[in-house]
Amino acid sequence: MEIEFIEEKENKLFNRKEIKFYVDYDGEATPKVLDIKSKLVALLNTKKELIVVDNVQPHYGEPKALGYAKVYDTAEDLAYIETEHVIAKNAEPEEEASEEDAEAEE
Repeated sequence: MEIEFIEEKENKLFNRKEIKFYVDYDGEATPKVLDIKSKLVALLNTKKELIVVDNVQPHYGEPKALGYAKVYDTAEDLAYIETEHVIAKNAEPEEEASEEDAEAEE
């Protein structure tokens, strides 16, 4: 899986950087949001808690997808601005399982 950045712009109002990119996954299945997020963390040299992959749209008949991600300055900005379903989509599965276990114990 290779990622090519198309557009990168600073959004000072929301304290974040907005990135549009292509994901090339020739010979592989369409990558999951968490896989793309991990690759972006490495490429952008940021923390996993500060990045949100908003959407990934595969091209029909091509091993290529268009994606959109946001890199926040602080975790507080991310929690305040992003909707719950987008945060849940970008959460690690271990975190979700441990939260469910904690609720079941109560």
